[in-house]
Amino acid sequence: MSNASARSGDTVPVKLRLTPRERRASITLAVLFASRMLGLFLLTPVFAVAALAVPGGHDATRVGLAIGAYGLTQAVMQIPLGMASDRFGRRPVIVAGLLLFILGGVICALAASIDGIIVGRVIQGLGAVSAAITAWLADATRPEVRTRAMAMVGGSIGLSFAASLVLSPLLVGQFGLSGLFWAISLLGFVCLFIATFLVPAAPPNPIPIVQVSAAAVLRHVDLLRLNFGVFCLHFILMAMFIVAPGMLSELGGYDTTQLWKVYLPVILGSFVLMVPAVFYTETRREHKRALELAVAMLVTVLVVMPFAGRSFAAFCVTLTVFFVAFNVLEALQPSLVSRVAPSSYKGLALGFYNTAQSLGVFAGAVAGGLLVSLGTPMAVFYSAAALAFIWLLSAKGFKSPV
Repeated sequence: MSNASARSGDTVPVKLRLTPRERRASITLAVLFASRMLGLFLLTPVFAVAALAVPGGHDATRVGLAIGAYGLTQAVMQIPLGMASDRFGRRPVIVAGLLLFILGGVICALAASIDGIIVGRVIQGLGAVSAAITAWLADATRPEVRTRAMAMVGGSIGLSFAASLVLSPLLVGQFGLSGLFWAISLLGFVCLFIATFLVPAAPPNPIPIVQVSAAAVLRHVDLLRLNFGVFCLHFILMAMFIVAPGMLSELGGYDTTQLWKVYLPVILGSFVLMVPAVFYTETRREHKRALELAVAMLVTVLVVMPFAGRSFAAFCVTLTVFFVAFNVLEALQPSLVSRVAPSSYKGLALGFYNTAQSLGVFAGAVAGGLLVSLGTPMAVFYSAAALAFIWLLSAKGFKSPV
């Protein structure tokens, strides 16, 4: 009987379940990540307009610096804080980072000029805890269910983005830009409470944590492939969103305050479609194939988007497909990093990963804005498709750990 069961288990996938402790860790860390990301996303839809009421806010260069300063300091600090979380533990590093995030938000709320906001944004960015949060989730889950846990975090990012599009105009309209920064700081306190009291401690790591040089991570070819992948993913996202809102406004007749009516169903629909793909990937252990298919989907949808842009309904469909691929990759890639990276420097590896993500956000926004300013908005999609194709070639050389 047992032999037959074993043979059956070899051919029929066993339904994998999160343990109660894994479920609690996954949910609380996803809520922590979502709350922090909401605090970041709230600024993006309205800042360029709301800053006009602040001294110095008519200077586009300084406004851009206020937006981008956070991403740049995040990119600088992800690796040091990832290493620190390997050495001192995930919770202490995350708590310290959140305190910096709150302090920066308060400085922005009290700022009398755009320069004060820039200072606050720099301080906010110093609290770069994404790598430590992701490493904590990897510590708290088994490899067999880790992609599903990462999917909760990946989905939370999409939901936070959708929520920000709804809440941001309402908060600025009711309380002004200063009130928006106070709301962001309040979200920081919510994150601090979750990290301090609600997230369960991860099981002790049986492999001693040792400090290694950054060169050890940079010599790891598969980690480099994954870092390049997340750079491409967020480069494409930011570049595309330089163009997509204007297209949706023109095609659907929506103004900026109404675009949430499009984004919300697109994000929710893509999340629902993403769940079966993630479950199939786990049960069949098809991580490499899922990576390649999702990137190939990105290439295809980015090529199709300029043509779909002639119809509001068609563009919404392609946008939904884009976010299905985006959400799958947002869940799959950090899971693969945690599987590929040796336990001795998992936090450092995720620090490099999150640094590449931050650099992709910065570079994508700059490149997309440059292309649009040159009068070639459709080139954004084709350039993004070309980058995704290069990524696909890189992904084919990835050696799956399962």
